[in-house]
Amino acid sequence: MIRFFSAGLVLALAAPMGAMAQSSAEIQALRQELEALRSSYEARLQALEQKLRLAQGTAAPPADVAAVPMPAVASAVAAMPVPAAAAGANSFNPALSLILSGLYTRTSQDPANYRISGFAMPAGGEIGPGARGLGLAESELGLSASIDPYLRGVANIALHPDDSVSVEEAYIQTTALGGGLSLKAGRLLSGVGYLNGQHAHTWDFVDNPLAYQAILGTQYGDDGLQLRWLAPTEQYLEFTAELGRGRSFPGNASGGNGAGMAALGLHSGGDIGLSHNWRAGISLLQAKARDLNLEATDATGATVTNAFSGSTQVLVADAVWKWAPNGNATRTNFKLQGEYLRSRRDGSLVYHVAAVANADSYRAVQSGWYLQGIYQFMPRWRLGLRTERLDPGTPDYASNTVAMGGSGYRASKQSLMIDFNPSEFSRVRLQLAQDRAREGRSDSQLFLQYQTSLGAHGGHSY
Repeated sequence: MIRFFSAGLVLALAAPMGAMAQSSAEIQALRQELEALRSSYEARLQALEQKLRLAQGTAAPPADVAAVPMPAVASAVAAMPVPAAAAGANSFNPALSLILSGLYTRTSQDPANYRISGFAMPAGGEIGPGARGLGLAESELGLSASIDPYLRGVANIALHPDDSVSVEEAYIQTTALGGGLSLKAGRLLSGVGYLNGQHAHTWDFVDNPLAYQAILGTQYGDDGLQLRWLAPTEQYLEFTAELGRGRSFPGNASGGNGAGMAALGLHSGGDIGLSHNWRAGISLLQAKARDLNLEATDATGATVTNAFSGSTQVLVADAVWKWAPNGNATRTNFKLQGEYLRSRRDGSLVYHVAAVANADSYRAVQSGWYLQGIYQFMPRWRLGLRTERLDPGTPDYASNTVAMGGSGYRASKQSLMIDFNPSEFSRVRLQLAQDRAREGRSDSQLFLQYQTSLGAHGGHSY
């Protein structure tokens, strides 16, 4: 009995030991296989780097690449598996993205009669809260691809709630100018200020501030050239210069051969310790107009259409400060941003084109600002507050002053938003606002918005 028990005990102990030996052998085999894979992919990566440098005309590869014998490089490249998609015509297709956005809007005033008191705006301008009720908000279809080693192409197509389609951006951009230089050519959003160059789906609120709506027609875009230079300094320093046709408000396409718009910008920024960083800048845009129809309110309170010819200069000063504990923004972070816009319009004005048509000189200096803070108080949840105000100044209408009048009313608006981001590809936002853009009418606004991102969408700017 004891011998039988002893034999059973030996067998019971030997079985796991044999299993352990077998397991140890399998682990060793897996390690060898992993090491072989690592070596193979390192050789292939070095081979790709060598091919890239040869394609770019680099004379001397780094030591780690030069150490690989060329036959071995050729063999590694030849042995690399080619995905089926890369072998066909589909490999030349651009990256596609689609931003879907929907909106529910509730207002206490009729949005069809929306005005910004004291500011003349082009008819049909994209200002105000938009249509009431449920609807599709502006969505965006994006296409982008590298054209060759020197250029890339980008197109962003705006899908509007009224089923119309417009080209928001369509440009080529250099990738190999060197020296910190980059050139864009085509239709593009101007780089003036902070918010102007950002697409609507990246805004922290449903709408752009009143200052942008009144002075830049919500967002300034043009057909032209944009040159950027990033200085080779430790502190971020970037210069921007633009020339354009001048097709958008505050200008219009005059039909001349020269540029109708020019802009300059300077931005700087940097880090303060591990948890803080900042960016600030100043921009100047000048646009020309000829017989630009502007809707305004005259001294009797009636809406009249005037025609402006001349130039408009827009100065934009912007500043942004961001905080994240030890640079980690995943749980909590805070962003404070503000901009000041000042518009100076000089030229001539034809008062009430359809009836009086009295032409005389015209000069107006107007301004506006906003300040907003966005606080992510826990992962996926953000809270934002924005305050803003406009100053219509005292326009000089010359002989048309009596007819135009003006009360000097200063429009203002307060907005509160909270949004939930299930992931980096989706967002649901609730926004409440008290809009006092119209003199004598306070508009209580409620917005409920959703946004989703489909496809290959690039990273956003600072």
